[in-house]
Amino acid sequence: MAYVDFPSERFLPWSASQPHPADTPLPMLLIGLTGNIASGKSTVARLLSERGATIIDADVLARRVVEPGMPAFDEIVRRWGQEVVAPDGGLDRDALRRLVFAHHEQLEELNEIVHPEVAAYRDRLVDEARQRGDRLVVQDIPLLFERGIVDQFDRIVLVDAPRPVRLERLMRERGLGETDSMDMITAQMPAELKRARADYIIENIGTVRELEERVSEVWQALEREANSHATTHAVS
Repeated sequence: MAYVDFPSERFLPWSASQPHPADTPLPMLLIGLTGNIASGKSTVARLLSERGATIIDADVLARRVVEPGMPAFDEIVRRWGQEVVAPDGGLDRDALRRLVFAHHEQLEELNEIVHPEVAAYRDRLVDEARQRGDRLVVQDIPLLFERGIVDQFDRIVLVDAPRPVRLERLMRERGLGETDSMDMITAQMPAELKRARADYIIENIGTVRELEERVSEVWQALEREANSHATTHAVS
């Protein structure tokens, strides 16, 4: 499996209408992929996709559920007003980010609006992947630990980099100021707490080649687990 090209997004799995050669779907290994902001998680998701994983990206789903006309969009506008509506009628994400990231209680309000919609969308895509017989399904979820959904996955893969490295990446790659960058970093759970609960940790502090090599190592381990899972299912 790989990413499918949508007009503006690349992070949803292939359509459920595509046939799968197996008459009976094999058991699926469900993997949670996470990492704090600017850790390089999206790059790792792409590399896993290139190796055969089905990717479901929570960030993409989050953008879909707040499009104009969706219930979450209407609720956000009711809560924060026209200040968060862009000239084209869509959501002004930069304006919303400035409002909520500096206020934890408002960030939680936003999460309470968006996350249930994303979770329902994500569950539908997982069910479709299972029906197709997809073997390795990776859900890319930035706030996996924060939302308390670790137990929903067979394995957890964490992408990590030291805080100073992530701060520098945010400022360089997104053009943010230091204060805004630090607000985004501190809004998330410290990486040390996540590392203790991850099954696999991918350090992203070196070259692209080094990252690719580590992703390949993790991918091979996940494939072995998926094969073992399938064998156990067949025997039972």
